[in-house]
Amino acid sequence: MLDNLGSKFQGIFKKVRGHGKLTEDNIKAALKEVRLSLLEADVNYRVVKDFVNKIKEKAVGENTLNGINPGQQFIKIVNDELTELLGGTNARLTKAHRGPTIIMLAGLQGAGKTTFAAKLAKYLKKNGEKPFLVGADVYRPAAMKQLQVLGDQIGVPVYYEEGSKDAVGICETGVKKARAEEATYIILDTAGRLHIDEGLMEELNQIRKKVRPQEILLVVDAMIGQDAVNLASSFNETLSIDGVVLTKLDGDTRGGSALSIKAVVGKPIKFIGVGEKLEDIELFHPERLVSRILGMGDVVSLVEKAQGAIDEDEAKLLEEKLRKQEFDLEDFLKQLQNIKKLGPIGNILKMLPGVGDLGDLAPAEKEMKKTEAIIQSMTVEERRKPKVINASRKKRIAKGSATKVQDINKMLKQFEQMKGMMKMFSGGKGMPGMPKMGKGMKLPF
Repeated sequence: MLDNLGSKFQGIFKKVRGHGKLTEDNIKAALKEVRLSLLEADVNYRVVKDFVNKIKEKAVGENTLNGINPGQQFIKIVNDELTELLGGTNARLTKAHRGPTIIMLAGLQGAGKTTFAAKLAKYLKKNGEKPFLVGADVYRPAAMKQLQVLGDQIGVPVYYEEGSKDAVGICETGVKKARAEEATYIILDTAGRLHIDEGLMEELNQIRKKVRPQEILLVVDAMIGQDAVNLASSFNETLSIDGVVLTKLDGDTRGGSALSIKAVVGKPIKFIGVGEKLEDIELFHPERLVSRILGMGDVVSLVEKAQGAIDEDEAKLLEEKLRKQEFDLEDFLKQLQNIKKLGPIGNILKMLPGVGDLGDLAPAEKEMKKTEAIIQSMTVEERRKPKVINASRKKRIAKGSATKVQDINKMLKQFEQMKGMMKMFSGGKGMPGMPKMGKGMKLPF
């Protein structure tokens, strides 16, 4: 959804540039394309209509400011209105004044509630909290066992009653157990259905009345399109939800439900799921999502990802090695592994401003994996002193990494070129003039 909308908006902005002033005539076509782009992304029709009218009202008659062309003004207006549409600012989780904060997850079957429960627990634990999971999905086969497996993976305690059909009782007992273990957050993974029915809503209502959660979060699959808005409206009418979690936002071009829920239902999106791994969860920041859509990147999120993935002491040690020109293949392997922690290369690059359409990044991903396999097939001595790698060693490394000797030669050559560049930077020579990358010189991935 982000890529699709982003490429369309970039095309729209190009057409607006070049005018001395924004008028109804010269933005008419742009507004039409904005409307069509949002409708194609499955944004609610009424929301789109109001949004386009607001842009038109603000844009028409705006004089060009010094140093800012009409295209840039139009981008700013669209940016501000999209951010407002999505809620303006990030809506944080409510925290109980005393005792543990109870978060109840609701939603239809298949939305990803159980996985999100584990993701949220891991996120909270990483931020210094003591989460506790309660498995109350008494209808889906193996749902409780799945939560237990996920809980074991992230080191978070899980309570459930195998064979029990009393979801309300499980939640009550689970809350007592969590309090006894001095948990700071209790996450209730409730049951879902294939569709909304009276039985589901009554059960959720009973859980709400008995345990009195501080937060009721509706977990919605972004790939269901406009049904996401209808679903949020129905659950809100019955349960009075506090916020929405959008899962699988990375998986579909018609994820425009994200742009409709706040405007239609009046409830904020609090978290988004952006991948299958347990760390693929993000606080929903409207301004950051809009920045990505409009092609302006999201450097703040990238920095936060890097801080979470890279150890501070390790970073200082690397800086010292670079300064002393002692950077070796062992250090390089660590950096490759740190990059992998941030996610796919494409997702990382999209967070940088002005990157635009990246095309097929599969070859780059493949090269990274190949480089990692080559270094992992080396001995510690070979990683620290690449110059000892002779012909027979190269054959052994190639066999161990399922590559060719030519691949080993290419990687070693590129690594030496990269070290040369680092030497120029760390020595301060060539700075004022940035060192030029020679023909064929590139990083070894």
